[in-house]
Amino acid sequence: MSMYFDMDDETLWNPSNGAGRLFLRQVEVFEAELKLPSGIGQGKYWGDPDVLEVDPDVYDEFTRGLVAWHCRTSHSVILALSEGFVATAVALARRAGIAVEMPEPGAGREFGGVQRDIQVPGQPRTTSAAVVTALDARAREMDRWMAR
Repeated sequence: MSMYFDMDDETLWNPSNGAGRLFLRQVEVFEAELKLPSGIGQGKYWGDPDVLEVDPDVYDEFTRGLVAWHCRTSHSVILALSEGFVATAVALARRAGIAVEMPEPGAGREFGGVQRDIQVPGQPRTTSAAVVTALDARAREMDRWMAR
């Protein structure tokens, strides 16, 4: 069995149920973290949990907020935990025709992440340019792996 992430009459992604359920659970986590709705909800076959509809306007705002949040942190563990999900979300957005732009990295400086999430021990080694480049490359890679 598989799931369908649709926009109008187009299937954007057709993952296995396991991958789809995991993605949806992570969507819930990041909706709460960002305090933004994702725009992913019940599809045209009401009551069928395997068919979901992507609202492009809402998903656009969610994805932009998600990318900004991810690229703003300098916490190595948060980056590691979020990179795969954010890359998958970006790939899905691009398939929906949403032009997700990667933020401009700060020249030669570390990201100035949220101060409540302090990296211990010491300063992270990841530069803003490396985070942006890695996210964009990972999103392109994810697009190749995501069945339609």
